[in-house]
Amino acid sequence: MKAIHTLIAGAVLLALAAPLASAQDAPKKKLYCWNEGGRKVCGDALPANAVDSARTEISAKSGLATAQVDRALTAEERVAAEQAARDARSAALKAEALKRRDHAMAESYATEEDLRKSFQERIVLLDETVKASQLGIEGRRQTVLALLRKAGEAELSSKPVGSGLSENIRGQHDELLHQQDVLKQQLLERSLADEDLATALDRYNALKAKRSGG
Repeated sequence: MKAIHTLIAGAVLLALAAPLASAQDAPKKKLYCWNEGGRKVCGDALPANAVDSARTEISAKSGLATAQVDRALTAEERVAAEQAARDARSAALKAEALKRRDHAMAESYATEEDLRKSFQERIVLLDETVKASQLGIEGRRQTVLALLRKAGEAELSSKPVGSGLSENIRGQHDELLHQQDVLKQQLLERSLADEDLATALDRYNALKAKRSGG
């Protein structure tokens, strides 16, 4: 008899639990509100033409907004967003690299004077490089002038300017222009060296002050 009562009680519990489980498993109903043609539209289903629109999702049970979905990006906006994400990652990597460089700088130089000496070595090397380029350019210019003078003398003597001489002039002139471009870059690097030193000193002193608690 007791067993029969137990079976009946179990069946009742199962019967009561089944609707509860179904209610819990059933998806929660939502309402959607979006703008269409300048007016607000709401419904319990989202039509295909509104899938990419900005919308508010509302719980049908509580009437409260549960989510705010932005409109889908256009192809141009997606490209811009991807570029912005790449720029942000690049900026983060640069910031991390600067942080590591600052740490290495603080560890490498015991004093400010040591840092100055390190930069001074770079500045001296840049000065020597610029000087060598200037001498090379002057020598190349003299070569071009000599070749042009030779060609001019041939023309004045009513003699043809050989193809070999013409090609040599063009080749020497092109190399002269290349060396001048290289010198411009070297001069720019030299002009920035003093600024780099000033920036490095500021960072170095700030790091040392931070470490000493000052």
